Amino acid sequence: MTFSSRLRVIFRSKTSKALDRIEDPREALDDSYEQQLKILHQVRQGLAEVATAKKRIELQGQEMGTRHRRLGDQAAQALAQGREDLARTALERRALLEDQVASVRDQYTVLERQQLRLQDNERRLADRIAAFRTEKETIKASYSASAAQVRANEAVAGIGTEMTDVGVNLDRAKDRVAQMQARAAATDELLATGGLNDLTATPDADLERALSADSVKATVDRQLAAMKGAGAGDSPRQGPPDEPASWLAIGRGPTSS
Repeated sequence: MTFSSRLRVIFRSKTSKALDRIEDPREALDDSYEQQLKILHQVRQGLAEVATAKKRIELQGQEMGTRHRRLGDQAAQALAQGREDLARTALERRALLEDQVASVRDQYTVLERQQLRLQDNERRLADRIAAFRTEKETIKASYSASAAQVRANEAVAGIGTEMTDVGVNLDRAKDRVAQMQARAAATDELLATGGLNDLTATPDADLERALSADSVKATVDRQLAAMKGAGAGDSPRQGPPDEPASWLAIGRGPTSS
């Protein structure tokens, strides 16, 4: 596999993985679920605001009811004391208050109906979201199981993006091994022919090795000639086997008896 074809395989593999993440239905379902939860939160927030406004009007109505009763008592008390003018004033104020109470009562009724509608919508939306959540988890589980089966089948068949990556890595490893083997063979050849110098050797070390080899060859030739002149029947003389320092005489020529 050439370098350009390997790049194309890697690019297709990475692109396929990115598209799989984008098109993953599990993420889309989770996003839809989160959006529905946000809507439910907004509905509940609106319901709380309506309930608060309704409660505020209810408290205002209770205060107006208390004042309405007090004005009635004051009118009766003024009439009992012969103060018809005060009784009339109290009744007039109570009549004006009744108009205000009617307006507040209408607002209270509107808010109560709105609260009931929001409560009904909130309940139905919560039920729908709960059903969607159950269906979402079922679909996600089915998709995960199918995806696992696909990956297993592709692994058995040796296909798929993961196995493609394995093949690419295997090709790269083979290329590196071949390159290293070729390099090792080339360096062996260079060392054998003298084309590759030892950078750690001392100056003129090659001359010293050549002279040493010639000296060894000359020594061996002399020893062979001496052995031939002494005759095939004569055995070379050896020092006493139990002599402790006999090894010191090695290379110094034959010892005297």
